[in-house]
Amino acid sequence: MLCFIVPIRRLLGWGVLLFLLLSQILTQPAWADLRLHQDAPGVMRYHSQQSLRDASGNALQVVLFKQITPGKPTQFHLRLVGFPGIVEFLHPQRLEVITNSGQILTAVDVYAEGAPAASVGEYNFTEILAKLSPKDAPTLAVQLKGARPLSLKIPKSLAQEWQLLADQP
Repeated sequence: MLCFIVPIRRLLGWGVLLFLLLSQILTQPAWADLRLHQDAPGVMRYHSQQSLRDASGNALQVVLFKQITPGKPTQFHLRLVGFPGIVEFLHPQRLEVITNSGQILTAVDVYAEGAPAASVGEYNFTEILAKLSPKDAPTLAVQLKGARPLSLKIPKSLAQEWQLLADQP
């Protein structure tokens, strides 16, 4: 499949290619695992990734990651990626995280100055993750373009995986 990416990208552009790749990923059964990548020499990134459907049935990629850079504090970011033209995030817009107990936590929009694509939202999740209980199955909420709400229930198993990610050295 990789040998076809460059010719397809030339014909269709990155947006359509991203849509095709995401459609393959998002139609698979939901699963998650922790992954480790080296972003640059000495800079490591751990992430958890899962495909979920929002309350309207739209599929989104949910990626929680932390970047470890020597001499800098570790920060966690939560990235939400929807299909282009279907999910369009407003920037800047805070993400609400509603816990099982009804507490509302807010995460700051990382793309306040501009997102790489309208279908991508990314939020500083460092303080939120520290406040979530391992028993929580939070709901994420944010307004999309057109005053359309996005509500995404995080399964307890994924929330527990996030806690594992937080505990990684």
